[in-house]
Amino acid sequence: MPTPDPTTTPPPAPGPRRTPTPAPPGGEHPAGAGATDGAPPIPRGYRAVFAVREFRAVFAAHLLSLLGVVVTEISLTVLVYDLTGSPLLSALTFALGMLPYLFGGTLLAGVADRYPARRVLVVCDLVCAAFVAVMVLPGTPVLGLLALRCAVAAVAPVFTGTRTAALADILGEGDLYVLGRSLLRIVSQSSLLAGFAVGGALLAVVPPRGAISLTVLTFLCSAAVLRLGTKDRPARLLKKDGGANLLRDSLGGARLVLADRRIRALMLLFWVPAMFLVAPEALMAPYADRIGAGRAALGLMMCAMPVGQIAAELVAGSALSPRSRSRIVLPAAAAGLLPLLVYAVTPGMTLALIALALSGAGAVYVIGLDQWFVDAVPDELRGRAMTLMTAGLMTIQGLGMALAGLAAEFLPVHQVVAGSGLIGTLCSVLLVREVRRTGPGKPGVGADRPLTTG
Repeated sequence: MPTPDPTTTPPPAPGPRRTPTPAPPGGEHPAGAGATDGAPPIPRGYRAVFAVREFRAVFAAHLLSLLGVVVTEISLTVLVYDLTGSPLLSALTFALGMLPYLFGGTLLAGVADRYPARRVLVVCDLVCAAFVAVMVLPGTPVLGLLALRCAVAAVAPVFTGTRTAALADILGEGDLYVLGRSLLRIVSQSSLLAGFAVGGALLAVVPPRGAISLTVLTFLCSAAVLRLGTKDRPARLLKKDGGANLLRDSLGGARLVLADRRIRALMLLFWVPAMFLVAPEALMAPYADRIGAGRAALGLMMCAMPVGQIAAELVAGSALSPRSRSRIVLPAAAAGLLPLLVYAVTPGMTLALIALALSGAGAVYVIGLDQWFVDAVPDELRGRAMTLMTAGLMTIQGLGMALAGLAAEFLPVHQVVAGSGLIGTLCSVLLVREVRRTGPGKPGVGADRPLTTG
């Protein structure tokens, strides 16, 4: 692996560190390792990630659970509207998919480190399957459906944070981990393009409760794949290090993570640009109406941003070296929202599509930021840190959508989007400066206390 750029890579994290494993479990070679004479070529890039058997299981389970979540969202929205005739309650089912993230990601984060990862992932899938099964029952009232939607959303950050931390055990802490995270993120973005189409086609042939019932099967299959396809590893937080109180471990872990200056800066770099990036998506329908775009044009505009992000991430993951991906983190984070400034002149369809695709591509900085974050967080805090990062990301995106909608009540839509690009760029530049200040060899990085919960 090329030597990391010394101007951008993070310093060693305080506290105890785990010795990196030279190769992923299962005997596979890490990407970039040299091959012996006569041996088959060692796969590189994304192929190297798929060469790891356990990752293939995690990837398959991700597809299954993601399919279940997307189909449940669209089917539940239709079901609530059929039962109530209320657009507000129907739209609320989407909002309830984000709001509980903060609850689950802070109060339940300790689960990710207190228990073995495979057990947590399997139990999360089974719990979601049980919640969705209750949704299918004909006697479940509308308030019960919304409450169950909240319950599934509260479990999601625990599942995602645990899985993200487990990837470091499966793939190691180097380039394979970064590429594995990239693949899961690409699949999640692709679901925005295909998932709702699949859900819509399914609803054309089965009623909403029937579509929801199929998602019970996807969650159960995901649990089975994780149970049979991944190894049973011990919990990161040993009983002697943690307390008997889950809430104390969860909140204590969040306090330790956020108290470290380096980790806090990196986490905010995940969150803050994303908060402003959602403004054009949240206001896509009113903007399309303003420029006289039809339904088909609206669909293209909705696809532009995820297409830009997927394309940029595929190029970065397959064509750039780890050192190059590290070098683009700060410039891309600082400039990623600048394309939204074109909304100041009320762009037409073509220019808006280009601006949206470029702003989506600007999010490519995350692929390098993943490596910095996993390097900065001590192993015994990794599950809680990843859970908190996931919960905060979803929560702050929901807040960004709400603020964009509120601002659009008083200002023209195009000005709100352009303002989001401007304010977001200023905030991102300030964060980039803070990340630079916490780089290697900088005095005062971290708190002068060990990162431990013992």
